Amino acid sequence: MSETVATPGPMASRFRGFLPVVVDVETAGFNAKTDALLEIAAVTLRFNADGQLEPEATHACHVEPFEGANLDPKALAFTGIDPWHPFRFAKPEREALQAVFLPVRRAVRESGCNRAILVGHNPLFDLGFVNAAVERTGIKRNPFHPFSSFDTATLGAVFYGQTVLARIAEEAGISWNEDEAHSAIYDAERTAEIFCRVVNLWGARREGEPPGVQAPDVA
Repeated sequence: MSETVATPGPMASRFRGFLPVVVDVETAGFNAKTDALLEIAAVTLRFNADGQLEPEATHACHVEPFEGANLDPKALAFTGIDPWHPFRFAKPEREALQAVFLPVRRAVRESGCNRAILVGHNPLFDLGFVNAAVERTGIKRNPFHPFSSFDTATLGAVFYGQTVLARIAEEAGISWNEDEAHSAIYDAERTAEIFCRVVNLWGARREGEPPGVQAPDVA
């Protein structure tokens, strides 16, 4: 039985049939082919009744290192992740990806979009690890576009004159807790707030800055 696809709505119209989904990964190094994927988080977005883009739900998993994965001690020290800690309740890579992909595919379908597009802070890193894990596990239904993405580092530079995630959050008036940073959930949720803030401010500027919405000073 084929899946029912919703009528295209505001999300599909705004982003040309793509559903932006904010993703952050934590890893045991920089090489997507050889280094372990340890955490993945995805934040789906929606337009609220006032037409403002906002985070909808967070879906996340701790991931078991794949067999033969490299674990760079410097990367583990930076993130503070112990891959073998029993309370991580980590899932095998394929199971973890499916746990995140399933609600993303549902959100794509319900929004009337054709595909998800990854939003990230320097997203080529995150997308590279997602694509490498998909290839390793043989997953056939990756909801994300294989090479296109939206970059909050670029948006931060344009709107706020900053490229570091914490500095963009500060300029945007979004709280930042350095003790919680470098976890996939925390970084994905802050990145989602930044992306929504930029989209909403740009919409306000294009529509003449309605009451209660202040566009950024980018002069």
